[in-house]
Amino acid sequence: MAVTLPYRPARMQLEFFGAAGEVTGSCHILRVGRQQLLLDCGLIQGGGDAEQRNRRDFPFEAGAIDAVVLSHAHIDHCGRLPLLVKRGYRGPVYTSRATRELLPILLEDSARLAERDAERNGRAPLFSVADVAQTLRLVKVLPYDEQRRVVPGVTVCLRDAGHIMGSASVELWLEELGVQRKLVFSGDLGQYDSPILLDPYRMQDADLVVMESTYGDRLHRSREATEQELGEIVAMAVRDGGNLVIPAFAVGRSQDLLYLFGKYYERWQLDRWQIFLDSPMAIEASAVYWRHIERHDQEALRLREEFGAMPGLPNLVLSRTSEESRAINARRTGAIIIAGSGMCNGGRILYHLKHSLGRSECHVVITGFQAPGTLGRALVDRRSTVRIHGESIAVAARIHTLGGLSAHGDQDDLVRWYGSFEKRPPVWLVHGEPHGAQGLAARLGAMGARITIAQAGEIVDFAALPASDPGAPQPVGVSG
Repeated sequence: MAVTLPYRPARMQLEFFGAAGEVTGSCHILRVGRQQLLLDCGLIQGGGDAEQRNRRDFPFEAGAIDAVVLSHAHIDHCGRLPLLVKRGYRGPVYTSRATRELLPILLEDSARLAERDAERNGRAPLFSVADVAQTLRLVKVLPYDEQRRVVPGVTVCLRDAGHIMGSASVELWLEELGVQRKLVFSGDLGQYDSPILLDPYRMQDADLVVMESTYGDRLHRSREATEQELGEIVAMAVRDGGNLVIPAFAVGRSQDLLYLFGKYYERWQLDRWQIFLDSPMAIEASAVYWRHIERHDQEALRLREEFGAMPGLPNLVLSRTSEESRAINARRTGAIIIAGSGMCNGGRILYHLKHSLGRSECHVVITGFQAPGTLGRALVDRRSTVRIHGESIAVAARIHTLGGLSAHGDQDDLVRWYGSFEKRPPVWLVHGEPHGAQGLAARLGAMGARITIAQAGEIVDFAALPASDPGAPQPVGVSG
């Protein structure tokens, strides 16, 4: 006698945890059958409650997660991986080769900062250098443009996102109880025609798209206008006789700046300056950038061939030690100082700003997104005074915001990326403040797309969504 089993619908759910309604803490939970997979596991940055939020329990058991797919190495996407491991995760972390090389640079620095902060405030660090070492042992490399089954029912493929070296958008083919769906996670998308990197990959199909919206409501200046503006800022700094201070992210922005200084070395008369890269992280990250020439665009390859290396800066000083960093502040003029952190919320840049903000002959160039509550955001907002190390400092230096160098694409870039989909799959917007997400939602909606601005804790059951027949691949196993 045949036994009729009770009907069990296919489980394909996506739950938004981090970077929903804000630009930080990227983390999304994918459930396919009995498998649970994380897309990113990032640190929350900015705001007075960031540390408290980072210490909260995950809305899942860390040990019950089967795999992590990491889009790229920025801390707001990877920074809580050691905490996940500390709390019991032992599965693989899949990512690109360049991201694998960048992870120890960023995570070990984050752990050392956490340990130093713990000594000052008497609390246990969020995670330790030992947690980072254990995390790195779990990382498995996925080549770009190759499909790999990472857990039963989930096959992934990494595509270049053009954001930073090693960044990826992720295609995921899902199958459970005969139901097949395709999810595309944009990760962070870069600008088209940006320095060094290849353009974002042209997607074609999906049943569901999870998409960043950082600059979804605005347009960057053109690349040509941005480079011209940076040259004009250098000329103004020469005229005023002070220093030029540039807070820069160790991965991405620092390399873009060095590239442009090499490209325009003669035109901008940069031989007048001493250029300091005052960041051990940025120095190590630059080596990763120059090593992965297979991810360079044609212009970068031509410049590399011309100079024999990148960048071609005879007056570049790499400041690795604290003593070398402190010595820079003895220079009252003629110094271009690139230092971290990019949002001015810690690191060596604070000491340079402390020496420069009160001097009207100095110039400060903000080159990327500044989260609310950070010192960088206060400078962008033109606050007349700021606090550094508990000291109130009047801002007399000239502050420039150079948005065109952002590693994030603007509204036109995001629309262009989504426009490559042959149909108009539904979109859930993440990684954007409300105004950014709303602006992008309006543009995409006008293209006929169904748009939802994701909220933390929201669960999408996309097994119920109609399939666009994207053609499930024949998955193969993963190589380490």
